[in-house]
Amino acid sequence: MSIKTNTIVSTELLNYVKALSGNRIVVALAGAPGAGKSTVSQALVEALNSVMPGSAAVVPGDGFHYDDEVLGSLNLLDRKGSPDTFDVGGFRSLLLRLRANNEPAVAVPVFDRTLEISRAAGRLISSDVKYLIVEGNYLLLDLAPWSSLRDCFDATIMLQVDRKTLEARLLDRWRSLGFDESASYEKVRRNDLPNADIVISASNIADFTITN
Repeated sequence: MSIKTNTIVSTELLNYVKALSGNRIVVALAGAPGAGKSTVSQALVEALNSVMPGSAAVVPGDGFHYDDEVLGSLNLLDRKGSPDTFDVGGFRSLLLRLRANNEPAVAVPVFDRTLEISRAAGRLISSDVKYLIVEGNYLLLDLAPWSSLRDCFDATIMLQVDRKTLEARLLDRWRSLGFDESASYEKVRRNDLPNADIVISASNIADFTITN
């Protein structure tokens, strides 16, 4: 299904997720950097919880960033956020634990953008939570090792945003973090937009696509 919408969470998207069957539903929400994944995933969780309190939670993929010290040793620090700067194997292991849902709660890491580090066990996902909205740039990549995640999801959603809008949003993001105009532009040009191009060109077709 594909829709075009100006709302954060459309009725079609909410009904689509609610219609998925199972005791634990794991949904991938992917998109390029700046596409609005965090905003949409949080809004979707809030919409689900407004109908079924406590039924939904966000699982952020950013928690599996390699630490800066590791990236430095791999000469990848200036490419932080690109597909090869994540612990994809660890991410898959977590998703399989969450899918199994045979523990009272599972701790998930959360990326702290202010500190630029992942905080281990930053969030607890209770076994009572039915809908898990997993958000990340590369969840649908048809490239190893990311392609190994595909069987972890019951459904997939892709956010599509035009490149000009992505660039404007990404520049605003870096400015808001204290970077000047030149540094913000370099970060977007050298890393963010190339990563966006990978998402756009190498991702599998999602079950549900949103153009915003």
